Amino acid sequence: MKRIACALGALGLAIGMVATPAMGTPSTPPHPPSLPALHAVADPVRGGRIVDAGGREVLLRGVNINAEVDYWKATPFATTFPFTDSDAVRMAAIGWNTARLLVSWSRVEPTPGHYDEAYLDKVADDVRTLARHRIYAIVDFHQDAWGPTLAAPFGAPCPDGSTRALGWDGAPGWATLDGGAARCAPGGVREISPAVLAAFKAFWEDAPGPGGVGIRTRYARMVGHVAGRFARFPSVAGYDVMNEPNAYGPDQLQSLADLYASSVRSIRRAEDAAGGRHHLVLFEPSIIWSDTGRGVPPTFTSDSGIVYAPHLYMGGFDGGPITADQFQRARDDAATFGGVPVVSGEWGSGPDRAAPGGDRYFLQHQALQDQFHVGATLWTWRESCGDPHKVGDIRAGRIPSVWGEFDVDCRTNTVTGVRTDLVRQLKRAYVRAAPGRLLRNTYDPATKHLAATGYAGREGVTLQVFFPAQPAHVAVAVDGLCDVRRQQIEGRATLVTARTTGGAWAFRASRD
Repeated sequence: MKRIACALGALGLAIGMVATPAMGTPSTPPHPPSLPALHAVADPVRGGRIVDAGGREVLLRGVNINAEVDYWKATPFATTFPFTDSDAVRMAAIGWNTARLLVSWSRVEPTPGHYDEAYLDKVADDVRTLARHRIYAIVDFHQDAWGPTLAAPFGAPCPDGSTRALGWDGAPGWATLDGGAARCAPGGVREISPAVLAAFKAFWEDAPGPGGVGIRTRYARMVGHVAGRFARFPSVAGYDVMNEPNAYGPDQLQSLADLYASSVRSIRRAEDAAGGRHHLVLFEPSIIWSDTGRGVPPTFTSDSGIVYAPHLYMGGFDGGPITADQFQRARDDAATFGGVPVVSGEWGSGPDRAAPGGDRYFLQHQALQDQFHVGATLWTWRESCGDPHKVGDIRAGRIPSVWGEFDVDCRTNTVTGVRTDLVRQLKRAYVRAAPGRLLRNTYDPATKHLAATGYAGREGVTLQVFFPAQPAHVAVAVDGLCDVRRQQIEGRATLVTARTTGGAWAFRASRD
């Protein structure tokens, strides 16, 4: 009888909402609900899913935060901007439910075997800030060109065709076994500086460092220590073991697989010892994947919680078109690991592509995320002019321009405002949590129309949809769902919920 009444209620809502979009009373909960823990479900045929404790498929959409990165500093400007509660409010208003929170090995383990708990306390504060606004954190162990200590000394000579290498972020100096190799970047490519190549070679070979302990072994232990700190945080979605690893050739790719295997073991031991739960473990292909499609490591574990995390940058740097090819390649790669879920840890391009007269890069990329049911976190939230990415421009006498959702005057490193054109394209309706399996999730930004379908094996499971308009302006029609509710959230947006009646369901929403 309860199920019949629910079904009749859903039918009434479907008819009534089409005719009367403002029907129902929007409500704002006094306290945001806690974020349910996530786990992975592999499927080699239809593609893997990230699922919450209620059995709902969750699409992770968000942005990268670099506030806690230990970047090499070469200008008077700060290398990052701090992350604040107001940032989390803005992220939630865009509709994001995930942030990839970057941390640096050089800060986690400043001396061998000793971890900086004050630094991890700061990371934990960021995690809590995000959670207050219903945003999961992916803790990303970030590195670029190995670490901050491999910058060439000022005035050091480099051969023709090379430039003095800049410093970046990642490994501490004590773990940098570069053997005195030249710090020159051929063609300006940071990853192929001889010093960077030598440091990574030592890492892949697990060369002994301080105390005779292998450098790669130290890294896996460090990852495990951080996982232990967050073992009981359900709002931590998981850990990205290494950003854009420099692994070339079969031997180094095998070593990358070995790193992932040892890191998974280290994470699970730490989580179990802390009495916590098993979080997602994200693993990336080699840094060359975005350009070549190659660099996927061999299979490395039978752990059920792994997620494939390539960076879907096609067209992002060269202004080229966005196609489905790279998304399909990512799905095909994931199938070789048993059909694990896919989350692109980075994607993005220059913000001018969202300005009037720009192309549809950001809109097209997000449409493909929907089509392939791929999670994704944009690079980046707010970029400082003191970031190493901008040092080359400054040294050449150019005023840099930064990526991210904020305009920054690089003459003073002052944030001057929000990039409203970019934010407008990023604010997108989507199904955040789908009962059972999500079959379709499409949004037309021109007509402001969302259509989604799925299949739930049982009744009473809650669908959750983000829609970028106030509740009174959101028209909803449903089938196989009942008890439709609309809650106003940050940014004058709406969180729509409905409960399944069992079996297939369909949801449509539009802005009136």
